[in-house]
Amino acid sequence: MSGENIKGKKISVIGGARSGLAVAKLLKKFGADVFISDMKKPEEIKYVKFTLQELDELGIKYEFGGHSESVFECDFMVISPGVPSNSEVVKKAVERGLKVLSEIEVASWFCKAPIVAVTGTNGKTTTTSLIGHIFKTAGFKTIVAGNIGSPFSDYVLDVDEESVVVLEVSSFQLDHIESFKPKVAVLLNITPDHLDRYASFSDYILSKFRIFKNQRSDDFAVYNYDDEIVQPYVEQLDVIKMPFSVLEKLSCGAFVEDDYLVFNFKNKKERILKMSELRLRGIHNVYNSLAAALAARAMEVKDEIIRESLKSFEGVPHRLEFVREINGVKFINDSKATNVNSLWYALESFDEPIILIAGGRDKGNDYSKVYDLVRRKVKLILAIGESREKVYNEFKNLTRVIKVDSMEEAVRRAYEEARPGDVVLLSPACASFDMFEDFEHRGEVFKKLVNQL
Repeated sequence: MSGENIKGKKISVIGGARSGLAVAKLLKKFGADVFISDMKKPEEIKYVKFTLQELDELGIKYEFGGHSESVFECDFMVISPGVPSNSEVVKKAVERGLKVLSEIEVASWFCKAPIVAVTGTNGKTTTTSLIGHIFKTAGFKTIVAGNIGSPFSDYVLDVDEESVVVLEVSSFQLDHIESFKPKVAVLLNITPDHLDRYASFSDYILSKFRIFKNQRSDDFAVYNYDDEIVQPYVEQLDVIKMPFSVLEKLSCGAFVEDDYLVFNFKNKKERILKMSELRLRGIHNVYNSLAAALAARAMEVKDEIIRESLKSFEGVPHRLEFVREINGVKFINDSKATNVNSLWYALESFDEPIILIAGGRDKGNDYSKVYDLVRRKVKLILAIGESREKVYNEFKNLTRVIKVDSMEEAVRRAYEEARPGDVVLLSPACASFDMFEDFEHRGEVFKKLVNQL
């Protein structure tokens, strides 16, 4: 399928929030017969930019509050990133032989610009934002979109061959691509996540690998050489390989040597900058910075611009975001930490004693990988949300744990317990949907409460 031959096609779009509305508008613009369907009522959907009257004026048919049989009367189905592949509507579509595509797949049909796509379990948003920052600094017309919050479909018609599109891509989006092909594909890492939405860890791994599915020999694969799942897979691909490592000095790629970030291409080493000059703290951000630097290098951005960008980038909201210091106590918002690996990176980033706020909707978490860090660094855990009982049981023998009923209680208790030099860290290792609309909402509530102290 391509953008040229969708005129007159009947297309069902599942999900009526940002991505669904954006792709529906795009398809309608090119002559498709579009039908939006969402389980929620319009007033329950966050980010809806349209009134139903506006959908009527655009000629986009719709239903809200459930999926009727009408959704299957189509040539193909497009699903938003928030719609699980194992949802009933998707399973029924597949059973009936309907093609199911993701929003990024459809948007890519209309894209004239080269695409840099970033995936991985952790670090996607930071790395995507950092790559976008580098390209903007280099003077490119740059669109940063995808899973990061702005639908690709909203911006795809604004770019040309001289632009660059930087996309954060989730495994759910990759599950339903067909021809989507990034010029530069970045795979940061793979650790267990979303096991509530995949039958097995193997299925999740295969979803991530789909980012390379359509690449050719003149496309670039930027990948984590230190990841024992990622490295052997990418090594056997017929692409231009650009590995990065913190543990090894590579004959080709980017790595750390004598506290410098270093490029090595054609046996010529170039120091990019000192690790201490990076604005972002933590070893995970060294990985993210190496990946971003390689993605920019693949697109022929000069080293001095990469250096300047890495020094000036300040990070993204809700990812180890400094909120406030009160009486020598630092409050850090890491609401975007929705899995155990993200929590590991957060704990690893601090040398100060930590009061940790953790818990939410559990996604099949195995907390054993953070036991040692919790034992060494965390003086108190405040357990919140649906999983507070599990968090309590996992860590009660390692440090002091208190179960609390709300974010308000967690912040107040953390403030009472903290001493000068401590860090109060919201790093939940869980999804937010038990108590909040999403991780942004959770982070904003935390920041508001901290600023009221």
